[in-house]
Amino acid sequence: MLNMKIEVKNVTKKIGKRNILNDVSLEVYEGDICGFVGPNGAGKTTLIRVITNLISATSGEVNIAGINVKADRKAALMKIGAIVEEPIFFPYMTGRQNLRNLAMLNPDMPKEEQRNKVEEVLKIVDMEDRGDDKVKTYSLGMKQRLGIAQALLNNPEIVILDEPANGLDPIGMRDLRQLIIKLRKDQNITFFISSHLLDELQQICNRFIAINKGKIIWQGSKEELLEKTGDSGRLEDAFINVISGC
Repeated sequence: MLNMKIEVKNVTKKIGKRNILNDVSLEVYEGDICGFVGPNGAGKTTLIRVITNLISATSGEVNIAGINVKADRKAALMKIGAIVEEPIFFPYMTGRQNLRNLAMLNPDMPKEEQRNKVEEVLKIVDMEDRGDDKVKTYSLGMKQRLGIAQALLNNPEIVILDEPANGLDPIGMRDLRQLIIKLRKDQNITFFISSHLLDELQQICNRFIAINKGKIIWQGSKEELLEKTGDSGRLEDAFINVISGC
């Protein structure tokens, strides 16, 4: 039986009289690299904010690794690492100093363990040699890798990334792809990735969920989605066909 890591059940989010999310339900399973796709304004970031408890749903339920977010917020969120939009760091501090400050936000982790964890995540994202450089000297790709290091500080089972490749050059995109695949393989981390860069997602994701106008319109395996491409074999064409058919 598949182990569900993210379960969203009948979530609605209203702002004023407008439904930003409308009765959204979805599942993400252990070991997935799940792509979350939809047009601009479809509700992707809003749903990620609900899942990570940055905002509250008007109605519905979110479970993280079987833990209800409303019933036990702290335990549920300890299962998640997330980058929602661009990671934010203090530019005049080093990468290592930023991570050490963030590690201190976990009061249940002893100080020595915090320091060891910082060194561990710097090694995982291949930034040991730049850890003592100030963040203002980092490229956008390096900031994204530091952001993933931040997301790994609490030993998460699930990492949620919102448009992680925005602004990256081809080398930065390749490095990010390789890092995600490595973390999935070596750490058994489940990924939920929102992005409009469909060709990038096609290279790493095994499952996809599509949203439009606040509603889930499709979810399934990459192979099932690619059946909707016609003869091109490109995810972009499948996405257009799914959106057009909703």
